[in-house]
Amino acid sequence: MANEVLLDAGVVTRCRRRVHLDNDPTMREAPQAPPDPAAEQRIADARTHRADIGQRLREASDSAWTVVPAELAPSDRVGLTRTALEDGVPFIWGALLPADTEGGRRGGVELLVRTGEGYVPVLVVRHRITDPGEGARTTAMTDVDPSHARSDPARKLRSHPRDQLRLAHLRRLLEAIGHAERGRALGGVIGLDADVVVWHDLAAATWPGGRSTLTEYDERFADRLAVARAAAGRLEALAEPSRVLECRRCPWWPVCEADLTRIRDVSLVVRGEDAMELRRAGIGTVDKLAALHVDEESPIQWTGTTFEDAVALARAWLADLTVVRRVTEVTVPRGDVEVDIDMESFGDSGAYMWGCLLSGADLGVPQGYRAFVSWEPLPTVDEARSFAEFWTWLSDVRARTEAAGLTFRAYCYNALAENRWLFGSVERFAGMDGIPTKAEVRSFVDSEQWVDLFRSVSDQFLCSHGKGLKVVAPVAGFRWRDPEAGGEASMRWYRDAVGMDGDAPDPVQRERLLRYNEDDVLATHTLREWMSGPVMREVPFMGDL
Repeated sequence: MANEVLLDAGVVTRCRRRVHLDNDPTMREAPQAPPDPAAEQRIADARTHRADIGQRLREASDSAWTVVPAELAPSDRVGLTRTALEDGVPFIWGALLPADTEGGRRGGVELLVRTGEGYVPVLVVRHRITDPGEGARTTAMTDVDPSHARSDPARKLRSHPRDQLRLAHLRRLLEAIGHAERGRALGGVIGLDADVVVWHDLAAATWPGGRSTLTEYDERFADRLAVARAAAGRLEALAEPSRVLECRRCPWWPVCEADLTRIRDVSLVVRGEDAMELRRAGIGTVDKLAALHVDEESPIQWTGTTFEDAVALARAWLADLTVVRRVTEVTVPRGDVEVDIDMESFGDSGAYMWGCLLSGADLGVPQGYRAFVSWEPLPTVDEARSFAEFWTWLSDVRARTEAAGLTFRAYCYNALAENRWLFGSVERFAGMDGIPTKAEVRSFVDSEQWVDLFRSVSDQFLCSHGKGLKVVAPVAGFRWRDPEAGGEASMRWYRDAVGMDGDAPDPVQRERLLRYNEDDVLATHTLREWMSGPVMREVPFMGDL
């Protein structure tokens, strides 16, 4: 059938409008956002990770394996998979399952494991799937027999609904061809650490409201399938555009952005449930929201913002104002000695750089920018050395400040990232030379000395185009020297800088990363000076819009 719809597992966590556009035949020639090199690199890294895990599993097994080569045509891959299933092969790697045309499903899986009652799917993913704790059902990584799973005394599940929903999708595909394990609905996941297989009971009541993964999946998939079939059949659309977090990396954003801007949709300034409720109340445009009077009754119950802020944001958007003041007087905690800090990490592998900008009173320590960095490819124990050097330097500056009877402040932009690796470094490298205790880090993070400028901006400004540093700092007059500066781009630069792909380390990319990190701390310094200066009186106040 020309408009037959077959959906993969990803649709159940994807924006409904994207599902529509992916299946709308009239959109095949529409312009899309260019591929994200960082996303492509993550895909390549995941492919390498899967290949490594597959090799390790095969080397540890005495049973027969069928490997379905990924480079074959889809029809050939399906044929090999079907034959292996019918032959009862114990392990099938790289399986591409026959499409479920009636159910509208298609998909493949890294590993199928035969038990006495059928097959169970096992995913191989490149993210962490457990945290320290207890209660996860696990087996050793090379033991993919779910009957051996036990409650793990050292690991608890890390929430990854997407993994569980993908397992449910595969379960339904196996059921459609009569090869799903009977009597229970299990699926396994091997994560980035490759230390265990985590086993999920897809029929257990693990979702809100006592729902199972299978129930949650079935409802979501039925909805997305209806959206896709309506689009493929050129029927009335069941999903309209609305700006959500996913838009930032969606290939269809140029299409949706043009549509939303043309109609001045309210989701351009208010997101999520609030935007949906406003539309239901007949307030579907920025103009209508901006025209409301905040001294009157609010049209909805707000969940993500307040009535006053939403109206002010709408008015700021119409006036093309990136920021407006929420307060009459903007304040930022200042110190006699100040350090701007920015950390660079590579995914979940570690933090390879801590950049610092020292300014303020002279303590006998060279002022300006310096970086504590490891150029050994992550993960590496050399990360402990660079972190210890950073912490030793920071502690020395703090001690000198206290000895001089002066005040100290350290600044970052969105402390969640820095705090994650401050505590993560302490936990991973505990007991090594120069590594502080968790209590020492906690004392610093919880003190007045550690200032999150993102929180200062969030509390005192409304930002009509987002609150990221790359958005707000230019309002203060700062510009990054590298036109490609950004977290995603830095991932690519880092790979080249350390020779992660087998090439010689690139000194040009190392300098690029250092310059990028320096600009980040210069940006927070510039932003802080701007927020503390008299120019604040020129920034529009929300009450005057």
